[in-house]
Amino acid sequence: MSVTRDQIVTWLEKTAVTLDNNKQYLTDLDAAIGDADHGINMVRGFTKVMEKLPTVADKDIGNILKTVGMTLISSVGGASGPLYGTFFMRAGTAVLAKEELSNEDLHTMLQAGVEGVVQRGRAELEDKTMVDAWYPALAALKTAVDAGETTPDALQQTVAAAEQGVKATIPLKARKGRASYLGDRSMGHQDPGATSTHLILKALLEAVQEGN
Repeated sequence: MSVTRDQIVTWLEKTAVTLDNNKQYLTDLDAAIGDADHGINMVRGFTKVMEKLPTVADKDIGNILKTVGMTLISSVGGASGPLYGTFFMRAGTAVLAKEELSNEDLHTMLQAGVEGVVQRGRAELEDKTMVDAWYPALAALKTAVDAGETTPDALQQTVAAAEQGVKATIPLKARKGRASYLGDRSMGHQDPGATSTHLILKALLEAVQEGN
């Protein structure tokens, strides 16, 4: 089973809608431990992505994702623009010229994106960042792909693992970004970056489910 270019385009469209629907939620999470702008910034970025998407929707998957990354970097302030921009640019580079993705390609794509995030943000597991959602999600996807699961089933396990990763950020003390300035006061709050990661993966699952 494979993920088509049309499903990738649908994923990006669903991400834009999902982020807009959760703008206040993400901003409220960020208000507790950050600049109170994560939801606003993510929506601004994906609004720009939706403006750009029609001009590249007929390109290969890699080019589409690289365009998303460049758009986010140029239009989003704070940490989320460079981090998510790097994610999509690295993800796109990993699948350049591909018109569809096997399950292995999908894992390769997401892994490359996450490696870009880690290099850019220097975050590790349990630093209370989006990495705390990405790492378990990637591990779950790899396990599912190796077991020969269907794409929707593999992504369901990926999303579930990301959600657990989000919940695991609540008791953590932030060690990166603005939240780290709060020290112990950052404990007891859910990380907004991990939360938006979960929402983006959930949008991918929905796009794949609808297309199969």
